[in-house]
Amino acid sequence: MDVLRRFTESASTQDSKFLPTHQFQDWFAERARVNSYRVTPVPFDQLDGWSFDPATGNLGHRSGRFYSVEGLEVATDHREVPSWQQPIIVQPEIGILGLLVKEFDGVLHCLMQAKMEPGNVNLLQLSPTIQATRSNYTRVHRGNPIPYLEHFVEPRRGRVLIDALQSEQGAWFLHKRNRNMVVEITEDVPVLEDFCWLTLSQLHDLLHIDNLVNMDSRTVLSGIPFAAPVDRPSVLGEDSFRGTLLRSLNEEQGALHDSVEILSWFTELKSRHSIGQRRIPLSELTDWHQTPDRIFHRDNKYFTVLGVQVEASNREVSQWSQPLLAPCGKGVLAFLTKEIDGVLHLLVQARTEAGTLDVIEMAPTVHCTPDNFADADPARRPRFLDYVLSAPPSRIHSDVVHSEEGGRFYCAENRYLVVEAGDDFDVDVPDDFIWMTLRQATDLVRYGNYFNVEARSLLACLHTLW
Repeated sequence: MDVLRRFTESASTQDSKFLPTHQFQDWFAERARVNSYRVTPVPFDQLDGWSFDPATGNLGHRSGRFYSVEGLEVATDHREVPSWQQPIIVQPEIGILGLLVKEFDGVLHCLMQAKMEPGNVNLLQLSPTIQATRSNYTRVHRGNPIPYLEHFVEPRRGRVLIDALQSEQGAWFLHKRNRNMVVEITEDVPVLEDFCWLTLSQLHDLLHIDNLVNMDSRTVLSGIPFAAPVDRPSVLGEDSFRGTLLRSLNEEQGALHDSVEILSWFTELKSRHSIGQRRIPLSELTDWHQTPDRIFHRDNKYFTVLGVQVEASNREVSQWSQPLLAPCGKGVLAFLTKEIDGVLHLLVQARTEAGTLDVIEMAPTVHCTPDNFADADPARRPRFLDYVLSAPPSRIHSDVVHSEEGGRFYCAENRYLVVEAGDDFDVDVPDDFIWMTLRQATDLVRYGNYFNVEARSLLACLHTLW
């Protein structure tokens, strides 16, 4: 409980003596000015160290490390179509997404990094203290060491507050997971040029800005538990969105379903449905075509695979090449919310993706790229998509565009929405959906393989609203 209180106090402390909020944008712009970045799309045969296997057509690195792009055949009874084939990123290594925290003047601060990734729409975004694959932090690239790594690997220096294996985009990765960690230190550490200390309240403010706080930060932040702030008793009793949200964060408030019912719902669906995943040669995919500079679907939907050459003055190596996956269109990710007996509830979806590790994960109410359904039969349009897109501004409590992981995806953006359902929205929902409070969702995020990465990003956004 003490940890919850300390996190909550940090989320209620609006400024920092180290980098006041009004100075952050100047600091961030300065980090972009003093460093140089260049990302150039190139044909596959210009990717240094990468090549297509002559037997399978799979795209991999000469070291056998990092990741590969392979073919996947999927069969499931839990999607719009029963089977399909697609390229998929295979990255069996477990990376580290780690946030270093330290108390200053009684308030926890987070050590954040201005980090360039080649796929970011604006190149530079705010990342956790450490964001590294195993290949990177074991220095397969023979580059510079990862700063602050000693706090996240054994024998580590610091106290672990959060540690969970969490999934990444199941539509594009096969069984990919990263270790999400928050480690507290008491010792003094040097603050390197591209790093800064911020409170959780400052980070919550920055989450309202498009394409600033990167995906790796959002997933780690989503795992931080909070208590209902004790300094807002008047708001806690309000008949308002904020009031119902604060009551949703309070573990003493009633929920439509208890935790046993939620876990039983989740287990029932994993037991009822199935997914078959078979890795196949990339060269044997049906409906996908390859040219010298991209791999794409015959309908120009879903995503393409392309190659880039990268130059960055402040990364572990200054030049490298790599393939990236580029989505075709901007996604929409939304939580519908509803007040039930005075407590705000989130409508959570059970969703299966091509690369999901264990049949389903909990996902946002709406999770799709609308352009992929532009010519689809109305019956095949994602459930609740049109309800979300037609919501009046008064019911939209968060609407921000965030980038997905820029180390693997090229200009991948999603629109993240928190939408309050109207009084006419039925509490009874289809079997693939369930209502839960913010407290119940936050408790589950502390463990792996419950919420997918898109839902975790949305939960991080939700925490900015109380």
